[in-house]
Amino acid sequence: MAEQEWFEKDYYKVLGVSEDADQKAITKAYRKLARENHPDAKPGDKAAEDRFKEISAAYDVVGDAEKRKEYDEVRRMGPMGGMFGGGGGAPGAGYGAPGGFTFTTEDFGGGLGDILGGLFGRGRGGPSRGTGPQRGQDLETELHLSFTDAVEGITTTVHLTSDATCSTCHGSGARPGTSPIVCPQCAGRGVIEDNQGMFSFSSPCPRCGGHGMIVEDPCPTCAGSGVERRPREVKVRIPAGVTDGKRIRLKGRGGPGRNGGPPGDLYVICRVAPHQLFGVRGRDLTLTVPVTFPEAALGADLTVPTVDGATVKLRMPPGTRTGRTFRVKGRGVPSSKGAGDLLVTVEVSVPTNLSAAERKAVEALAAATDESPRAHLGVS
Repeated sequence: MAEQEWFEKDYYKVLGVSEDADQKAITKAYRKLARENHPDAKPGDKAAEDRFKEISAAYDVVGDAEKRKEYDEVRRMGPMGGMFGGGGGAPGAGYGAPGGFTFTTEDFGGGLGDILGGLFGRGRGGPSRGTGPQRGQDLETELHLSFTDAVEGITTTVHLTSDATCSTCHGSGARPGTSPIVCPQCAGRGVIEDNQGMFSFSSPCPRCGGHGMIVEDPCPTCAGSGVERRPREVKVRIPAGVTDGKRIRLKGRGGPGRNGGPPGDLYVICRVAPHQLFGVRGRDLTLTVPVTFPEAALGADLTVPTVDGATVKLRMPPGTRTGRTFRVKGRGVPSSKGAGDLLVTVEVSVPTNLSAAERKAVEALAAATDESPRAHLGVS
């Protein structure tokens, strides 16, 4: 139950602010903690992920002026706040006792709660107050990128079909030229109260559905909902060096808010096509270059490609072993902190089909070799 959780958890302590902090200070503290513990900032860190969820839950309550008022009231009332939840903020049907206290069906447990719910025409778990502002849903979409675009970064457009603010009424739900009116039955409160002797309960206003406003002349496009489902194009800047599976957050570009609430966020998941030659490791690019045994033994000047289509020269010294990696400065992933490097790993290529001349040359080399590379193993 929400009120019990509110009493047990000190959301001010979670956010690191005092109980008399203003909304601006609370928002500032939340943003700082959210940045530090966001899953994108600490991928794979379960503790950070749990901390992020705890921070978000705390801000969802004390970051909302109305919820914060109810939260403070519950904590002032002490452990019994979950049972005597004045103001009707708890879930379930709200029943009032003398002195202004309100009981809920959930507070009495299953049997008695069901009886009271049936007695007053209310089931358990129903809303006890009008529907307030609701944040829009977070959405996800995928963006497929070429390896080169992912390395260099790109500004592009993602296409998705989702709920969006109605383009005709701009979210009001009313036909253009008209406006919603305050519900005359509940005077805009979204709830009505029914006093029955020593008990009373609140329920959503049946006329406005708990919204507090009525759309008399609905918008022809969204039928009064203020939301329509339609294709959208959203511009997104992909930074250089993104890897496959990276999530890019576009704040406020998700689902539309309800009843004046803020929109959700849009998360763009990058799907990067592999490259036939190059790989990526942080800000560095990787490349494997085959070399012949004579080149590895005698040394050679190698010409290697770069991801932008150019080439660079690389000096390989005599006696280079397979698997050795050379670093070409500044030919990796571009970045505001400086481009990464190109890491070139050489791999000695062993021929599988020798010509007569090649076989004769290899046999001559074998005959001229009097040291075994396995001598340190104690075998010949």
